[in-house]
Amino acid sequence: MNFFGLLSSKSPMEGLHDHYEKIHESIEVINEALECYIGGGDKCPEFISLQSRINELESQADKIIRHIRNHLPRGLFMTVDKIQFLNYTSVQDNILDAAQEALNWLGMREVNIPEEFQRDLLFLQGDVVKTLAMVGPALRETTALVHMESMNREELKENLRKIREQKDRVFKNKNEITRKVFNSDLEFKDIYQLIHYVDKLYLMAFNSSKCAEILRTMIAR
Repeated sequence: MNFFGLLSSKSPMEGLHDHYEKIHESIEVINEALECYIGGGDKCPEFISLQSRINELESQADKIIRHIRNHLPRGLFMTVDKIQFLNYTSVQDNILDAAQEALNWLGMREVNIPEEFQRDLLFLQGDVVKTLAMVGPALRETTALVHMESMNREELKENLRKIREQKDRVFKNKNEITRKVFNSDLEFKDIYQLIHYVDKLYLMAFNSSKCAEILRTMIAR
């Protein structure tokens, strides 16, 4: 039976939970930011403060990731492959990076989003947020499994599959919105800006799905 680190008293997986909490905190910020933007554009004071909050969360998350990487156990064994673990830290960190970029694109300049797209964007963002929210429980379940605190492997695999399915749903919705925006009568700058915002939203879901793939690989060992 492998151990996380012969000289370590704390599992590095616990640090990933701390990092995910920053992603969880970002969910409400992302929701409020789009609603605020639709209501008042980038001149809305709330949007500017929400954008600053995302930047702050991303900075805090980066510090957590650096701490995790700098304090990996120096012992010979880890319960999960060290390369897989490091890959996971990068992918989970990319979720907040994409959130930061999404709000930066949305706040690049004021765009009067037509009502016909407002509903679609809100639904897309809701699906993205749902994908993010599924990562936390999957991470907790994987941690329990690799620490031999749980043996419910099949239920965990099913939950990881649901994350991938949710990402596929976001992908289809993203493509549909992109098609509508691209074929609209909006000015080119507006089209370019909204498409990039939508792409960054999808990137959040994509990286959530990548997290699920790596967790699936961890429990397969």
